[in-house]
Amino acid sequence: MSQYQPPFRADTVGSLLRSEELKQARRRFHDGETDYAALRAVEDSEIRRVVAKQEALGLKAVTDGEFRRAWWHFDFLEGLKGVEGYNAEQGIQFQGRQTQARAVRVTDKLGFDPAHPMLDHFRFLAGTVDKATPKMTLPSPSVLHFRGGRRNIDSSVYPSLDAFFADLADTYRDVVAHFHAAGCRYLQLDDTVWAYLCSDKELAAARERGEDADRLQHIYAEVLNHALAGRPDDLHVSLHVCRGNFRSTWISEGGYEPVAETLLGRVDVDAYFLEYDTERAGGFEPLRFLPEGHKQAVLGLITSKSGELEPADTVSARIAEASRHAPLSQLCLSPQCGFASTEEGNLLSEAQQWDKLRHVVDIANAVWQDD
Repeated sequence: MSQYQPPFRADTVGSLLRSEELKQARRRFHDGETDYAALRAVEDSEIRRVVAKQEALGLKAVTDGEFRRAWWHFDFLEGLKGVEGYNAEQGIQFQGRQTQARAVRVTDKLGFDPAHPMLDHFRFLAGTVDKATPKMTLPSPSVLHFRGGRRNIDSSVYPSLDAFFADLADTYRDVVAHFHAAGCRYLQLDDTVWAYLCSDKELAAARERGEDADRLQHIYAEVLNHALAGRPDDLHVSLHVCRGNFRSTWISEGGYEPVAETLLGRVDVDAYFLEYDTERAGGFEPLRFLPEGHKQAVLGLITSKSGELEPADTVSARIAEASRHAPLSQLCLSPQCGFASTEEGNLLSEAQQWDKLRHVVDIANAVWQDD
């Protein structure tokens, strides 16, 4: 199955390291030295370059590297109706590092704007692809809620969080419909929240913010399922679960067991990209909740946080270990995350990035050689 349609045996999460040329073009634009047309020309050129590189490596799904974004999530969320970005008091705290002080809040009724710029971003990507499937990556709906919670949702607009979650689900239903109409057939929703729900530290922080942390996984599952209900049969949707990725650091730790039954058993996506590159992710036992059938678990066994290549035989052995809990036919391989969730990027070279992706392709070809 995965040889011909998403997810593929060798797949990719999405973001790629920005070249120095692209970084300089963004700097010149933000400093007012050039106009947007000049920035767009560099973005277009760099996207064509990395799309061709991905296809040359043998990847059957390719992305634009998220080259038109500064953040994996805020750029998209700020384009939704009712959402505004703002300069926060502090950034998001990772292990030993902190992001720029940016956040989003809900100030009006939620909705999807048909003029959202990322629709055109996808159309450009699709127009650059030769044989591969263009893949669009967007933040999952739960990302708009979890970190800010009630305090970042205007209570005069949404006195009830039930109404907020209902509008959030409807908004993402429109997101799905508009991207499908734009030609998207492989949509990935990036979601750090499911991993946070596995972390005692993050759950405690949510309770301190006044959230009913025990209910959140069920609420988020309902939002996702409503957003995806009735989607066209030719649209493949994956959910990427991440423990945080900024300058090669992370936020949360804890195995998938606390959410696995809900996440793998109840959320109506076609595939799950699951981080499995360190002991922070726990064991493969939660894969037992993956329903037998078409759903796939894409194992993130190749880290994107460092340039050293994992021994191929070790990765193959771990795939075999995972297959004791879910059928090998329902497993795939990818990096654990993207290489640049923000424009700063992780601490490895571009050459090492391409070596990692080539490694994914080579190992997958060996493991699923009869596929």
